[in-house]
Amino acid sequence: MGKKGDLSDFERGMIVGARRAGLSISETADLLGFSRTTLSRVYREWSEKEKTSSERQFCGRKCLVDARGQRRMARLVRADRRATVTQITTRYNQGGQKSISERTVCRTLRQMGYSSRRPHRVPLLSAKNRKLRLQFAQAHRNWTIEDWKNVAWSDESRFLLRHSDGRVRIWRLQHESMDPSCLVSTVQAGGGGVMVWGIFSWHSLGPLVPIEHRCNATAYLSIVADHVHPFMTTMYPTSDGYFQQDNAPCHKAGIISDWFLEHDNEFTVLKWPPQSPDLNPIEHLWDVVEREIRIMDVQPTNLRQLCDAIMSIWTKLPEECFQHLVEYMPRRIEAVLKAK
Repeated sequence: MGKKGDLSDFERGMIVGARRAGLSISETADLLGFSRTTLSRVYREWSEKEKTSSERQFCGRKCLVDARGQRRMARLVRADRRATVTQITTRYNQGGQKSISERTVCRTLRQMGYSSRRPHRVPLLSAKNRKLRLQFAQAHRNWTIEDWKNVAWSDESRFLLRHSDGRVRIWRLQHESMDPSCLVSTVQAGGGGVMVWGIFSWHSLGPLVPIEHRCNATAYLSIVADHVHPFMTTMYPTSDGYFQQDNAPCHKAGIISDWFLEHDNEFTVLKWPPQSPDLNPIEHLWDVVEREIRIMDVQPTNLRQLCDAIMSIWTKLPEECFQHLVEYMPRRIEAVLKAK
């Protein structure tokens, strides 16, 4: 039976060696398992040209985009990350001696390691905020995991009753655009939602507090006095704990600052850079809760059920889930330092 693909140099050498040892073509075919045609061709090439290597790698059409062309294409991609394949092809062909197709551009980009992805959504940072983020990272670059274990992380989050997923796709014919089975229902403001405040540290999950109305300074003062204070004094009885909060207006109100000043001998408020939710590990816990809600067999149909579901999921979060997030903090700091 014939062998698919080209022969290696070693296999060619075996064929030549067997024929030179006096074996016939039939005997060589039975011994090595190659076809008689292949044996004849290989031995003839060796006899006439003393050739024992394949030239298959030199066959085929030469690639239109060489190393220099790949460097040029990489510059076009870095200059405009949002450029479409059509735009990249047009710009590449401008001034070039050889024109290439969009298919060639796609294939070349894949060979270079590029792929089309959804961009990560991050807060819009001003130059001042970037500087403050960098200063925070520099001040905490030497913090170990043991240091980060002394931080209690807090934040508010809002969960919508009706979650809109823009990535949903359907199969339909051209005339079925308004067919009921091809529609996705939406409601204004997601049908309402539930806002909660939560706190956790490496040692334990803290309470999850529903916020019925707006979280103004008065409401936040109640949360700080009734939940933050007992959590910090319980988790860090030696007053070595840090309490993290973002820079929301209600967190920076005068009555809040005065309260923290009165209790500065019990714990320290961590100075947090503005517009930095990506540094707060509690954001990942909110994502976990959101995903768990969406995979529930029976979805919440009203705000009361939604609130109960959030509270139930929060209390069942495993330790390794939130402890891993705290242990990841040194890498977050290094990422900010690297980005500058």
